[in-house]
Amino acid sequence: MYLNGEALVGKGNEVAHIDLLIGDKSGPVGQAFANALTNQVEKHTPLFAVIAPNLVCKPITMIVPKVSIRGMEDAVRNFGPAQKSVAMAVADCVEEGTIPEGDVEDLCIIVGVFIHPAAEDNDKIYRYNYEATKLAIRRAMNQEPPIKEILDKKDSAEHPFYVQK
Repeated sequence: MYLNGEALVGKGNEVAHIDLLIGDKSGPVGQAFANALTNQVEKHTPLFAVIAPNLVCKPITMIVPKVSIRGMEDAVRNFGPAQKSVAMAVADCVEEGTIPEGDVEDLCIIVGVFIHPAAEDNDKIYRYNYEATKLAIRRAMNQEPPIKEILDKKDSAEHPFYVQK
């Protein structure tokens, strides 16, 4: 069994879109976690979420870039504000009780992180990804949104990147 969460926060080129899976290390999320680390894909290098070098967050969390890393500027955004923001969001979710502290050694998290190639403001990248990660974790742990909300809103909800005619 695993839980999934999604969140979109922010605006402009620094917008954050997070997709994540939370599950037991011995289950399918743990298997995907190990596979991602050992079978890396060019320009989409998975990386651990770290608060600082030598200080990983727990539950152990892997960031998977959803946009190709094309050069050092993209790499620094992924290995800098995105990496730290996700790690801090996970740590804060444990501290706040959203993720039970007693489960941190048994769980792992995979976080798909979107960073627009034209993003420039590292502070916004950090803030938006932090907020989106916390929201996605809360939604995952609470199994939100409920199906009733999905069915009630499916015909009226607007997608920010597609307007149906």
